[in-house]
Amino acid sequence: MKFTLKTGILASAAIASLYLSGCYYDHEDKLYKAVNNAACDTTAITYSSSITAIMNTNCNSCHGGSAPQGGIKLDSYAGVKATVDNARLLGSIQQAAGYSPMPKGGGKLSDCDIKKVSLWIAAGAPNN
Repeated sequence: MKFTLKTGILASAAIASLYLSGCYYDHEDKLYKAVNNAACDTTAITYSSSITAIMNTNCNSCHGGSAPQGGIKLDSYAGVKATVDNARLLGSIQQAAGYSPMPKGGGKLSDCDIKKVSLWIAAGAPNN
């Protein structure tokens, strides 16, 4: 096979086209965002069923019991409500600037859990 300028250009174009088509950056959180949002049921957020589960899973190992870290007790409605009332709970779990990011040393809570807490607080943080 004789290599010519035309063959070289065609070969380069073919390689470039294959290379560029393989350079799509997939981000799992963006690709599956619709699926993850669909799985987040926010229709019936209550303290007893939703918020206590989130606190038990993510917070109470440090902020429960007889000696809660930072004096912040999140294993009872009264403790959670006090932290909601001083505006520290949502800012901390959202890891917003100016707040101590929680859980400390752990990964951020899921968007779904943060949304549930936010909706519960917006509803007045009822003891339901």
